[in-house]
Formats: sequence, C-alpha cells, structure tokens
Amino acid sequence: MNPTAEAAINTTKDQMEKAISHLESELTKVRTGRANPSMLDGIRVDYYGNMTPLSQVANVSSPEARTLMVQPWEKNMLEPIQKAIQAANLGFNPGSNGTAVIINVPALTEDRRKELVKKAKAEGENAKVSIRKARQEGNEAVKKITKPALTQDEVKEAEGKIQIMTDGYITKVEKHLEQKEKEIMTV
Repeated sequence: MNPTAEAAINTTKDQMEKAISHLESELTKVRTGRANPSMLDGIRVDYYGNMTPLSQVANVSSPEARTLMVQPWEKNMLEPIQKAIQAANLGFNPGSNGTAVIINVPALTEDRRKELVKKAKAEGENAKVSIRKARQEGNEAVKKITKPALTQDEVKEAEGKIQIMTDGYITKVEKHLEQKEKEIMTV
C-alpha cells in the first residue's frame, strides 16, 4: 500500500485510540456503588490563591468499600478541601476527624443507578461520534492523495481498512459500556 495512504490510516487509528482512552477516563468518573479515589479526580482546591488539583494537595484513598479518606499534606487545607468537595456537587457530604476529610459514599438508589447508566451511555455515544468523525477525516485524507500516487482500487482498499478499524473501535466502546452498566447495576 502507498506510504501516504498508510500514514492517513495510522493517523485515523491514533484519533480512534484517543476517543477510546477519553471514554475510559470519563467512565472512571461515573461512580458505581463502591468508593473509588478517582471519583474526586476533577476536584480543584483553592491552594494559596491557585486552583490546584486535589491529588496535588492531598492523598486520596479508599479504606473501606463505602468510604473515601482525603489526607491533606498540610493540616490547614482541611477546610478548603471540604468546601471544594461540596462545591463539586457530587452528592457527598464530607466530614473531618481533625487530620483527614472523611466521605461516606451513600448507596445508590435504583433511579440514581439508571441515571448513571444513561450518563455512561451518553459518554459512549460521544466516543462513537469521535470515532466516526475520525473515519470521515481518514477517508477524506485518502481521497485527497493525488491520482497518480493512488489508484481507485487502492483508495477503496484504504477506505475498507478504515471501515474495519471503525467497526472494531465501535465494538470496543460497546464492551466498555456493557461492563460499566454491569458495574453500576450490581448492588
């Protein structure tokens, strides 16, 4: 196959990989019934006037299945961390024991589980849209390669490879969603 067409296919594959990795990172933020330190990944804390990621001012751990513990590096950060967690509107009510912020993760109701499944499916749909967009851009890149460099058959072959890749990545998205739905709905 023409090296230029191969490059277009590889670029398309990279874009599809990025869509999958973005989906994976977004799905870790959708909570299941268990406490997971990644639930607090998006939280930023006011650290001496700078909005800093929580992971850079404290250690986040999960000592039990329904408890998160946030141990700040500096004791005076307890209150700003509590405020940041409440402001994030994750449905948590953080408490403090004087040295760490303790968060009891409430059990999910059936309605809340269904909402979370919808959210996960929406993230999956976004990933599928990104994959299809990458397919479209890849096909356009292949078609832009000048005629003498690529025959019509080579264009069709490259488009076929891109379509097979697209189908594979869409299947990966479906598997991720299926697994996440099972995690969410398990009591």
